[in-house]
Amino acid sequence: MNRTWPDFSRREQNVPELMDDPACDLRQLERTYAQFEQVNALVSGWEVVYRRELRPRLRRDRAMTLLDIGCGGGDLARQLLRWAARDGFSLRVLGIDADERAIHYAQAQPPRSGLSFRAALSGELLRGGERFDFIVSNHVLHHLTDAEVPELLRDCEGLCRGVTLHSDIERHPLAYAGFALLAAPLFRDSFILYDGTLSVRRSFREDELRRLAPAGWQVTRPFPFRLLLKHEAGRA
Repeated sequence: MNRTWPDFSRREQNVPELMDDPACDLRQLERTYAQFEQVNALVSGWEVVYRRELRPRLRRDRAMTLLDIGCGGGDLARQLLRWAARDGFSLRVLGIDADERAIHYAQAQPPRSGLSFRAALSGELLRGGERFDFIVSNHVLHHLTDAEVPELLRDCEGLCRGVTLHSDIERHPLAYAGFALLAAPLFRDSFILYDGTLSVRRSFREDELRRLAPAGWQVTRPFPFRLLLKHEAGRA
């Protein structure tokens, strides 16, 4: 972890995370994927987002489809599928990631009916004419440059017939310090501590994300130090 107190006035979008290095240690990378479920349970708030945004839109008369962009090891995709099944809904989930190592790890986990993974980019799915009822991403936006964010959002507008939800960290010194204190004793022998604190430094503030988002996208702060970028098809 960087022991110099960072400058939170701007994004550090050009500093790469360790897990994005093609030559990084594979054992530590897979341990990082394995720890994502715990990390997300602690900091991401997806169960509340599911209850507020996804569950009210699920239907019992047909299976609905969900795309998880930048799925990593697939923990969010599996969790959303479990919650939907618990509530009596049929959901088919596709997780995509540009990193084939992530897809290999996700596919190596115990299979679940209705869940699949693919090494792909959102633009490839758009060009293939695919459509989904829901799109989600978790901790993806901060991996993108300012120029890449609107491109992803345009892809989502073309891919989604319902609601799109991008959830990420908000850049703030308290988020940085809090995650460092939490991660240091809990997540060892992985990239979680270094990459997690770097993720905070790479992340957006609410006003920055609002400026980048095209018309029709809403930015909210559902929890402290969390941002949710939302688009609903058919609404201006």
